[in-house]
Amino acid sequence: MMNNGRGGKDSNEIYSYSPQAKKAARKAAKKKMNFPWKGTVAVVLSVLLCFSGIGMIIFYTTVNSINFKDIGNNGNVVSSQNVSTGSSDITTDTYTGELLNDHKVLNVMLFGEDSVKDGETQGRSDTMLLLSIDNRQKKLKLTSYMRDMLVTIPGNNAAGSPYGLDKLNASYTYGGPELAIKTVETNFGVKIDRYAVVDFESFKSIIDCLGGLDIELTQDEIDYINWQTYLNGQSDLRYEITDAPGVVHLNGRQALWYARDRGYQDPEHPEVVISGDDFDRTTRQRNMIKTLMTKFKSANLAQIVKIVGEIGPMITTNLKKDEITTLVANSLTYLSYDEDEFSLPLEDGFEYGWYKEQSVLMVNDWDRTRYELAQFIFEGSVVQNYPTSPTTSSSNDTNVYSQQDNYYNQEDDNVQNDYNNGYY
Repeated sequence: MMNNGRGGKDSNEIYSYSPQAKKAARKAAKKKMNFPWKGTVAVVLSVLLCFSGIGMIIFYTTVNSINFKDIGNNGNVVSSQNVSTGSSDITTDTYTGELLNDHKVLNVMLFGEDSVKDGETQGRSDTMLLLSIDNRQKKLKLTSYMRDMLVTIPGNNAAGSPYGLDKLNASYTYGGPELAIKTVETNFGVKIDRYAVVDFESFKSIIDCLGGLDIELTQDEIDYINWQTYLNGQSDLRYEITDAPGVVHLNGRQALWYARDRGYQDPEHPEVVISGDDFDRTTRQRNMIKTLMTKFKSANLAQIVKIVGEIGPMITTNLKKDEITTLVANSLTYLSYDEDEFSLPLEDGFEYGWYKEQSVLMVNDWDRTRYELAQFIFEGSVVQNYPTSPTTSSSNDTNVYSQQDNYYNQEDDNVQNDYNNGYY
């Protein structure tokens, strides 16, 4: 071995005592360490960019599959304002007959629609749920509107005659979501910002994609699901669900029958009698939506993309692409909110009656009904100037409801029994 006379170390060795050699060694070592690190970062960034690009393409493709239909409703715009928590001015805060609105509360009317049948231009909706995203109180609120409430439908029909009094769900049959929203706003005094119409079939797809739902069922509810499944030829088994009452795992088809359950009684099948009414059905619908929300909290991105891709063509809404993007971006925040529910008419705020040979629910105090609804949706934000105990009608109320009073003394001892038995 050659000796350089400096401690027996070769100048070519990495641990040479030469200052120049030490400097070269440090530089070489640093180069060896930095190159793999930079290469790894480059690879990771490339992968992330690739996936994010694919993700954006998938996202916009699925959003584009949703049917957009503007109905000229100028309510709240979905923006970062709906997510902020600062104390801003309220849009409307007086009892003037104007529609109540808070820019931190987004009201989206959800319609469940049956598929359009041959000869029909408009599907029918017996499901009306108002979803209120309350970013002021950090709550998700669901309000059910009973389809058989007697209301005033604003506007005129194709023949030029006023629609006048009718059941609430008739407004959707006559004029789709636009007329239904105008009817809700006119009668209940709350601004509807956006809407979404969902084909009932899409609920099955959503639930099946999420792996089903676990819902607590009574024996009557199990019997109803089994009977409707068998009666409609969806299963060869008369008793598809064999579980005892309690928490039962339902697929999409079974969960949809659960949400439609308002009891059953038909002279053609006297062997099957299941108790229930429309109040029970709206409770089940709210329960199913809340269970779906809980399920979504554990869903992964692939499931969500698949769901949106499958049900997009089944949805019609006036939510714009950028608004949908905002809602999706903040979905985890919304899903962390507390949940509240409400239903109309008020439990002690209606009477059973007849109108045009139909069983109807007649609201007996519209001021109180509107007040309680406003308190539920907006809490203290826009109703602070309402009277504590509403007893008088505004001029707007008088115009809308005067004709209803003419029918509120029509009673029949058999109305409630007939209604509960599902004849109407």
